[in-house]
Amino acid sequence: ILELLMDLGATDEQLDSPMVFCSGRNGTASYDWTHPEEGTDLKPLFDTILKYVQPPEGEPDQPLQMLVSSVDYNDFVGRMGVGRVQNGVIKVGSAVQVCDWHNPDVHMTGRITKLFDFKANGREPIEQASAGDIVAFAGLPDISIGNTLCDPGKVQPLPFVKINDPTVEMTFSVNDSPFAGKEGKYVTSRQIRDRLMRELLKDVALKVEDSATTDSFRVMGRGEMHLSILIETMRREGYELQVSPPHVLTHEENGKTMEPMERVVIDVPEQYQGNVMTALGARKGILMNMQMMNSRSRLEFRMPSRGLFGYRSQFLTDTHGEGIMNTIFDGYEEWRGDIQTRSSGSLISFETGDAVTYGLFNAQQRGTLLVNPGEKVYAGEVVGYTPTGEDITVNVCKTKHLTNTRASGSDDALRLVPVSKFSLEGCLEFLAPDELLEVTPESLRIRKRILDHDLRMKAASKKNKG
Repeated sequence: ILELLMDLGATDEQLDSPMVFCSGRNGTASYDWTHPEEGTDLKPLFDTILKYVQPPEGEPDQPLQMLVSSVDYNDFVGRMGVGRVQNGVIKVGSAVQVCDWHNPDVHMTGRITKLFDFKANGREPIEQASAGDIVAFAGLPDISIGNTLCDPGKVQPLPFVKINDPTVEMTFSVNDSPFAGKEGKYVTSRQIRDRLMRELLKDVALKVEDSATTDSFRVMGRGEMHLSILIETMRREGYELQVSPPHVLTHEENGKTMEPMERVVIDVPEQYQGNVMTALGARKGILMNMQMMNSRSRLEFRMPSRGLFGYRSQFLTDTHGEGIMNTIFDGYEEWRGDIQTRSSGSLISFETGDAVTYGLFNAQQRGTLLVNPGEKVYAGEVVGYTPTGEDITVNVCKTKHLTNTRASGSDDALRLVPVSKFSLEGCLEFLAPDELLEVTPESLRIRKRILDHDLRMKAASKKNKG
């Protein structure tokens, strides 16, 4: 543990920190790792926490002040606020006034109808809580993160970091593929819209707008991961939908197009430093700082948010899984030009049916497959990718033509390369501008926007002429 802390550049104070050796499986803790049998319970751990961790600050005798740090939603009590009581006491039935550090125009009054304490993995209703307690409350339907609950006799907001506007958008739409409605429980535009509106009640960083068509919605969030968590949650709940590739949100400023920027901090072993610098340099990243720590390098870049689309999987490959990457929003800057991200083309299924070994064997000579024998595919679905950079149509449903002719070696077993399935994040990173991701509770399918081969070719020809 000490060697790990030293590799990470820990300070002397951090190296001298108290250590307790615990076993989660046995539920024991001990001060001496050489004699773990001396630990019979978790009392040493709790004693160490009480000794070194400072208790919460606050004045129970002062007027109420509570900062809302999170929001939640409950079908029975509606929108709920979660936070720590900074000063005073909060009681069920007490009148409160809401204000905001960043918005002086916020003036809401209300009454606390429900109060909950957090116990283990659940919540327990309570009648009151005092300074230092973390609680959830109901009764204020318009409460938001960053608001301060105050005693009406002394209204004074608490400082809070302002929540930034969304930087990335995706289009959520009704699934219209040939397999639509076969796996999902909620498939209509009304059901998808209601679910997105419910998400707005507890996610203040999310924005949802109706688009030009009635069966699609613009969903804006704080990054690709923010939106992918929402997609994964919806599919687990039984929703079926299609999503577009992510796009950054730009705005005009003094006649110039401004795009969101990210500050990226990367911690990698020294031998992989060159791979990371080359990859981020191609994605318009500018190296701001570099620091050597024993055998590791800490690199700090400033780059466009769109430059990170599709990079995480490449980052893990380039660093052999040993790299650590953290990003944070870092304002806006003038558009830095086009960024070349995906270099591979798609293998597109020519017809609808079951993928068979014979068809897959012929297709795998053109690229890397994403489907196994026996899987159902449809015309226009992406069944693999090719390093050539161009889309290729293949027939993975093609069966061998049967004849009476037999030749030595012609009927040997066909060998297929094992298929590696993309995760949800991997699918979103892989999407080309003319592709969509079909998300169902059981499947993730990448498809072309235009499924029909002839119509797709005409659209491509028209685009090239234009």
